[in-house]
Amino acid sequence: MELRHLQHFVAVAEDQHFTRAAERLLVSQSGLSASIRALERELQTPLFVRTTRRVTLTPAGRALLGEAERILAQVRAAHEAVAAVQGVLRGMLALGSEQCIAGVHVAGLLATFRHQHPDVEICLRQAGSGALAEEVAAGRLDLAFAVRTQADSDQLRSVPLTSEPMTLLCHASHRLASAGAAVTPEELGGEVFVDFHPDWGPRRTTDTVFAAAGVRRTVALEVNDVHTLLDLVDENLGVAVVPRHFAHKRASLTALPVKGTGEAVYETVALLPPRQATSPAARALMALLEASGASPGTTTGASPGTTSASPGTTSASPGTAGVQAETSGV
Repeated sequence: MELRHLQHFVAVAEDQHFTRAAERLLVSQSGLSASIRALERELQTPLFVRTTRRVTLTPAGRALLGEAERILAQVRAAHEAVAAVQGVLRGMLALGSEQCIAGVHVAGLLATFRHQHPDVEICLRQAGSGALAEEVAAGRLDLAFAVRTQADSDQLRSVPLTSEPMTLLCHASHRLASAGAAVTPEELGGEVFVDFHPDWGPRRTTDTVFAAAGVRRTVALEVNDVHTLLDLVDENLGVAVVPRHFAHKRASLTALPVKGTGEAVYETVALLPPRQATSPAARALMALLEASGASPGTTTGASPGTTSASPGTTSASPGTAGVQAETSGV
C-alpha cells in the first residue's frame, strides 16, 4: 500500500467524484482510477459504489477513511517535525473554531502566528464543537478551539481555556426584564427560545442545563450565527440562554443570571490530538497562546452590559495575508 494510493482514496471520498478529485490532485482521471483499483485489489474489497453522477463509500471504504486520514496526518506531522528540528517551522496549520469562542481571540492569535511563522500556511474552519472534535480526532484538523463535548480519549485531548455561567438574554420589555432577578430553568419552561444548531457548544450547554432540571423547552428559532440570534431576541421574538460574554455584544438586551444549573457551565477548551501526534505548528500556536497572557482554566467574570471585548486578545501583527478561512453562518 503506497501513500499516494491513500491520498487518492481520501480525495475521491471527499469529492465523491473521480473527475473533480483528479483535477484537484493534478493527475489524470485514468491514473486516479488505476490507483483506486490497485488499492481495492490489495484490500480485496470494493471501496466505492460508482454511479454516473457520483461515487459513495462502501462499508469497507468508510472503515478505511478514518484510518487513511490519520495515517496521512501523521506523515505530514513527521515532515513538519523534521523541518522544526532544522529550525524552520513550515507546512500547514489546520485550525478549527466555533464563533465568538471565549478565552481566545482567534484573529489576533493567528495574526501574531503568521507574523512569527510566515512559512506556515494557515487554514481555518468554523463549525460546531461536535464536528470540530471529530475532525481533530480524525486528523483533519491540527487543533480546534471549542466547547468541551466529551471526555479525553486516546485520539483527543483537551486543554482548558476558560469557563463561565450561562445567562438569559431577553428584550427590555419582556416580563422577566422588569423583575431584574435571576431566573431558573423552571421559570423559563413556557418561553419561546432562540438558539443555535444542536452541534454548537452553547446549545449543548443549554440543553444540558434544562435536561438536568427536567424542563422541556421549545427552540422555535434555530440559527447558525451569533448576530442573527441577538437580532431575533432584540426584536422580542424569543429569549436565549447563552454564555455570559455574549451579553456584552448587544447593550439593548437585558441579561439575567440563570441559577439552579448545578455543575453545568460553558467551558471552552483547545482540542488537540495525543501529544505524540500534535504537529509542531499546533504546539507553536499553543505556546503563543500561553505567552499572550491567556491563562488556561480561568473564569471570565465581566458583568453583563459592559462594552464588547474579546477575552484573551493578542496584539495583531502585520503579515496576516495567506490565511484561508472556511466559515459557516458568519
